[in-house]
Amino acid sequence: MATQPSLGAEAPISHTVSREDYEYVWPLPPRRRPPLKDYSAESLREYLATAPLDEVDIADPMYWETDTHWTFFKRLRDEAPVHFTGVNANRHRGYWSVTRWADIMAVDTNHQIFSSDAHLGGITLFDMDQDFIMPMFIAMDQPKHDVQRKAVNPIVSGSNLQAFEALIRSRTQEVLDGLPRGEEFDWVDRVSIELTSRMLATLFDFPQEHRRKLTWWSDIATADPEVPGNLQKEERQAALLGMLQEFMGLWNDRVNDPEPKGDLISMLAHNPATRNMPPMEFMGNLVLLIVGGNDTTRNSITGGLKFLNDNPAEYAKLRANHGLIEPMVSEIIRYQTPLAHMRRTALEDTILGGQHIAKGDKVVMWYASGNRDERAIENPDAFIIDRPRARQHMSFGFGIHRCVGNRLAELQLKILWEEILARFDNIEVVSEPERVPSAFVKGYKSLMVRIPA
Repeated sequence: MATQPSLGAEAPISHTVSREDYEYVWPLPPRRRPPLKDYSAESLREYLATAPLDEVDIADPMYWETDTHWTFFKRLRDEAPVHFTGVNANRHRGYWSVTRWADIMAVDTNHQIFSSDAHLGGITLFDMDQDFIMPMFIAMDQPKHDVQRKAVNPIVSGSNLQAFEALIRSRTQEVLDGLPRGEEFDWVDRVSIELTSRMLATLFDFPQEHRRKLTWWSDIATADPEVPGNLQKEERQAALLGMLQEFMGLWNDRVNDPEPKGDLISMLAHNPATRNMPPMEFMGNLVLLIVGGNDTTRNSITGGLKFLNDNPAEYAKLRANHGLIEPMVSEIIRYQTPLAHMRRTALEDTILGGQHIAKGDKVVMWYASGNRDERAIENPDAFIIDRPRARQHMSFGFGIHRCVGNRLAELQLKILWEEILARFDNIEVVSEPERVPSAFVKGYKSLMVRIPA
C-alpha cells in the first residue's frame, strides 16, 4: 500500500513568494510567454497540448481571450491536479492550481485553513493593490464575514424574489420587443448588459438613467490594467473613488431615513454590523455587490445563446419542450462558469491532493476546471440542457462564500428564456464572440447576432 503523505516535523517549503519578501512594483515586470511563431488560438492550443506543465502560466489573459485553456486544465486534472506555477512569479508570487472537483470543494469548505482575507491578498490570483486594499465580505473570514453578509441577505429573500418577478418580466419583454429584426446587432450590449444594469440599479435604488455607470464600474474593477485599452492602475483607482463619492451621496440620503427602504444601500446603512464601515470597506462591498450582480448573469445570458447555437440539437430540444428551461439555466451557468477562479491563502501548513501546502501559499480554485471534471460530472464537455442533477456545478462556489445572489441570477435567466421562446423561434449567432481577456471574469465583450425578419 502506498504511503500517504503527512506533515512531518519539518515545515513544508513555501512555494509562493511571501508578501514580506516580494517587492510590489508598478508597472509589473514583463510577462514571460512561450516563444511561439504567433499567439493565435490554433498555435496556443497546440502548445498547451504538449508543453511541460511547469512552463505554463495559465493566468495569462491570452489563454482566456482565445478560449484555449481547456486542454491544459484537462492535463492538470489528469497529471497534476494540485500543481504549483512559478512562471511569472515575479508578477504574482506564484500559485497552486487546484483543478479537480473534490480538491476544490475541500478548499472552498475549509475556512479554518484557507483564508479569503483581503489583507492577505484577497480572492483573486493577483493580490489587491497594496496601496488600495478594499475589504469586502467575500474577502473576509469568519466571524466578520458572516455579520456583513447577513446585512444584505434580505435582498434575495424568497418574498423579495417573488416581488421582483413581475418587474424582471416586464423589463425583459420591453428589451426583447425593442430588438431589431433582420439585421445584425450586439447581444451583449442590447440584452445582456441592458437587463443586468437595470436589475443592479433596482437593487441599489440607483438612478435608472445612470445605470450604465454600474456596468462601467464593474468592468474597471475587474479589468487587467495591463491590457491595452483598459484604465491604468491610477486611473482605475480614481474611477473607483469617484464611485465611492457618488454612493456616499446615496448613503447620506438614506442613513437617517426613519423608514429604511429595501435597497442594498439602505440595508448596509441601517445594519449595526455595517453602519460604521470605513470608506474603503464600503467601497469594497460596493464593488463586490456590483460585480456579483453584473458578471454572473450578464455572461450567462450571452453564453447561453452561444451554446444553443453551437448545439442545434439542444436548441431544437428546447423549442419542443419549454419545460427544460429550468435545468437549462443551471447547465448554462455550469458551462459558462462566469468567474473562472477564486483564490485563498493557506493559514497553516497542510496537505492537499498529496501536495504539501505551506502557510502563506496562494491556492487558486479553478471553478472552470472543476465544472469539467469527469470524476464528478458525466460527459462534462457536452452542453446538455436536460442533464440530470443540473444544479450540480460549482459556478456559485461552496461554503460560507457561496454566491449570495444565485437564486436571483437563476430567476433572471429563467424569465429571459421564457420570454425569448414566446417571441423568437431562432436567434442566430453570426460570428465568434469577442471574449474578455481575463483569467477571473470569464465573459464576453460582444456577440453579434441576428433575429430573422
